[in-house]
Amino acid sequence: MDIRLVCSDIDGTLLQYGKKELEGEIFEQIRALHQRGIWFCPASGRQYTSLRKLFAPVADCCVFICENGGTIFKEEQCIAKNPMPRALAEEIANDMWTRSEGQGEVMLSGQNTAYLMERGLGMLKRVQFVGNHYQIIHSPAEVPEDITKVSVYLHEGVENYVERFVPRWKQANCAVAGPYWIDTTFANKGIGVQCVCRTLGIDPAQAMAFGDNYNDEAMLDVVGVPYIMDNAAAPLRAKYQNHTPRPEDVLAQLLAQQP
Repeated sequence: MDIRLVCSDIDGTLLQYGKKELEGEIFEQIRALHQRGIWFCPASGRQYTSLRKLFAPVADCCVFICENGGTIFKEEQCIAKNPMPRALAEEIANDMWTRSEGQGEVMLSGQNTAYLMERGLGMLKRVQFVGNHYQIIHSPAEVPEDITKVSVYLHEGVENYVERFVPRWKQANCAVAGPYWIDTTFANKGIGVQCVCRTLGIDPAQAMAFGDNYNDEAMLDVVGVPYIMDNAAAPLRAKYQNHTPRPEDVLAQLLAQQP
């Protein structure tokens, strides 16, 4: 198996919901992969500040897909950005704020700052938990930079809001991103993987990826070896042949096959 790049979603995949830090095992595996000429690529809706902190011991072995492909970082530099059209981003943010019936909070993502329209329902605590750099705002018009992603945090869960937002904002790749999040962006993790592959001179067929949710589909569809988590929704488990409870188990097998 000629794998040159390993991409992985974070929350719900490499980091189970509720956990704050990664285990030492994955750091050892990332170092071992790098020694064999294989890059590791965290691919997440999180911003770079959060991902850089999470992977600090092995950051020099990683390329980071942040904001679901909205920004790409390598060696602490933003090497690519895929912003949303400004008017559309503001329209989506206002719609999510208004039509979530007081139950939703909105996050607009810049290159490395999260701009929060919050109601005290838990989004701020979540953003602080993952270590994002953030700023409180009252209107999308206050965001002073390009907007790469617009998300709504639904503290009661996404179930009652999927049909309300996902079909309406398909043009912005609207997708469920976790138990409490629905995301929109003009990028996606698949676009991010293709950008990373171009930068590193790697064929996407030489990439392996792990994911657990619908916002991972674009990434899983573009790589040569996709894995879906055992805890993923049934339609996703049916779509992808390779399943695993832990990416670390698959990486251990990959490393055993490498010279």
